[in-house]
Amino acid sequence: MWQLNFKIALRNILKNPGFSFINIGGLGIGLACCLVLLLYVNYEWSYDKQFKFIDRIYYTKLNIKLNNDLVTFGVSPNKLAPAALQTLPGIENAARFSEVGISLFKYKENAFKERLLYADPSFLKIFDYQFIRGDALSALSAPDNVLITERTAKKLFGNIDPIGKSIKWDNRKYFKVSAVIRDIPGNQSNKFDVLLSWAFFEQENPVVKNSGWESINSRTVIRLRDNKNFAAADAALRKLIRSNESMSIMEAFLFPYSKVYLYNDFKNGKSAGGKIDQIRLFLFLAFCVLLIACINYMNLSTAKSEKRAREVGVRKVLGSSRKSIARQFLIESFLTSSIAMLLAFTLLELCLDPLNNLLDIHMVIDYRSYTFWVTIFSLLFMTGFMAGSYPAFHLSSFFPVVALKGFKRIGSSSLSIRKILVITQFSLSVCMIICAMIIYNQIQFIRNKPLGFKKDNLVQLAIEGEWLKPGKLEILKKELLSNGSITAAAEYSDSFAAKGGLVTGAVNWPGKPVNTTISFNYRSTGYDFTKTVGAQIIKGRDFSRNFASDTLTSVLLNESAVKAMELKNPVGTTINWEGKTLRVIGIIKNYNNLSVTTEAPPTFFYYSIKQSTMLLLRLNPMQNLNNAVQSIKSVSTRLNPEYPVDLQFIDHEMADKLNNEKLLSILSSLFGGFAIFISCIGLLGLTLYMTEQRSKEISIRKVLGANLTSILFLLNKDFIKLVIVSNIIAIPGAYIIAMKWLQTYDYKTAISIWPFLAAIFISLLIAFLTVSLQTFKVAKANAINALRYE
Repeated sequence: MWQLNFKIALRNILKNPGFSFINIGGLGIGLACCLVLLLYVNYEWSYDKQFKFIDRIYYTKLNIKLNNDLVTFGVSPNKLAPAALQTLPGIENAARFSEVGISLFKYKENAFKERLLYADPSFLKIFDYQFIRGDALSALSAPDNVLITERTAKKLFGNIDPIGKSIKWDNRKYFKVSAVIRDIPGNQSNKFDVLLSWAFFEQENPVVKNSGWESINSRTVIRLRDNKNFAAADAALRKLIRSNESMSIMEAFLFPYSKVYLYNDFKNGKSAGGKIDQIRLFLFLAFCVLLIACINYMNLSTAKSEKRAREVGVRKVLGSSRKSIARQFLIESFLTSSIAMLLAFTLLELCLDPLNNLLDIHMVIDYRSYTFWVTIFSLLFMTGFMAGSYPAFHLSSFFPVVALKGFKRIGSSSLSIRKILVITQFSLSVCMIICAMIIYNQIQFIRNKPLGFKKDNLVQLAIEGEWLKPGKLEILKKELLSNGSITAAAEYSDSFAAKGGLVTGAVNWPGKPVNTTISFNYRSTGYDFTKTVGAQIIKGRDFSRNFASDTLTSVLLNESAVKAMELKNPVGTTINWEGKTLRVIGIIKNYNNLSVTTEAPPTFFYYSIKQSTMLLLRLNPMQNLNNAVQSIKSVSTRLNPEYPVDLQFIDHEMADKLNNEKLLSILSSLFGGFAIFISCIGLLGLTLYMTEQRSKEISIRKVLGANLTSILFLLNKDFIKLVIVSNIIAIPGAYIIAMKWLQTYDYKTAISIWPFLAAIFISLLIAFLTVSLQTFKVAKANAINALRYE
């Protein structure tokens, strides 16, 4: 019986190749879109979950009471990890680590700048990286040992075995390669090329080693022996800092490491979502696209209901039960879904590499994963049943006598269901189009919003090597100024567009409310800072060579700091920071370099070249950009030959901050477009049905003198009504979704009427063209062909 049903299903598909092509194509495109979205969701969901004991690994977060709110940080005191290992119950291992950016590493003539991470030896016991050479026990057993990734080993050593070889760090110290691990996947939070020991980090930074409980200068991870110990360990950790520093305003707590990437937003000390919200949105989008494709199948299947009705009537007369007929249509649906799935896989394989390049990620299809195949077969079963259920149960319900008489009024009640399905399709599609437009407008608004500084023609150069020697940096600046490559230069504490930075709460000033702590960002700078970055001094002045005290006791505040401190006359005010008394000499207008989507935090700037790691350079706009860059590289290479020149453009760094929004815009626009395309195929299905049902009516109207325009209007008006109803339903939903999304931004565009009007126009135009293509064919047909048997 199953073999017979399969043969009948295959014959029905082959009997109508054009109709089957549209049916399978629509379902295949829908499945391909759904698979791409699920693959991306899986990529994001699998962040940091590659480790064997990930369910027992926890990240130490820190809540600090600032501005009467709990603010959550991802850093913690240096003393926390060793103290936790000794006092907390159920802890198996604890490790400190710190990301320090890019450093130079050399082996003979090969020199490359690589991502560097410092960590305790226990770091490699907590995270089970894949070792190619060496092992976790010996990799960081000595301060002069170094662990490198496979890619770094290939760059430095080629095909030579690197174990035991020495590489030179920062042209200052040699380290012995003790281990090589597989390259860090793109979907891991801690990305590094070189790993050095925490012991060496403390040798380089004695301040860190001798710091107290109030100094936040490391990151901490903990692995428990058993998750049953979580409640006790977390409770003990929350008390640990105050047990050592009774007046502390900090409280550490355990947060699952597997959630660090997805749940990165905290409000008042508690997790409030983050990246997970976007993942849920894409899951919903995948379901919507698949639902739209399944609705197409239902509409296209029932569009041929008159012919299938006679088949059902004959089969019932010959003794077939409704159950067996329903099974027949379901088998057809599963066969169509299987072919569509093969098409979807073909499209997926063809589009995967371009999509990876577009999104700058590395998604792969793991055909060896049982989870992958369970998902595929579950998706196939769900699609086959969902797409075939309505045709199966609807067509199998026909009465044989009525069906064999000519199928009059059999579809009248079902037509309303198909209208509802088409309205659902277009409502989802229009909603996606409106949201995609609003997302695009928001990104353009943020991209074009004044940042408070001039990002164009601004570059940064790492202060390393010769630049660390007294007077060398001044030689570089003077030569670049004299040859016209730059117009200004200033030192800066770290990367100008860095996501994070140095934060302190140990700031006091006259009139500060009792028991109030405010979080300040603080940055070291040199002379000509505001001139270099293009920021604006609104009160007072910048650091100047004419005032010797600026190098010791002066400070600049931004507007947010003045507002937070409630200073009426800020210039001249003295503040105390970690025992140092500083005088405010100027107020800088707020500028956004940490984030383009949020307000500038309270920040103060102090003069210090020694604590600056970057040199900011303002390129001369009157000189050709390439010539200016080449001049900087030439001078830098001559004066600092041991260090490759790596100029970073600030406008590129700022653009990278919009990657998340850019990705959301690309995916929403791309799949919104596919959704409206698939919906048009569904509308085509309903058009086929309607024109098939009304062919005799159209012929009679033509015989009675109706022209082509009136017939096209007659057939189009019903479908245009459906699209208008779809827009009426979609617009409020899209507005609510967009408003909720925009609330996550401090700077946001107003929702104008244009995305809604554009979506209405696009949907009506596409619907009109889709319907007209079919109705024009019917309206032009010879009336005799439809009426010859009447």
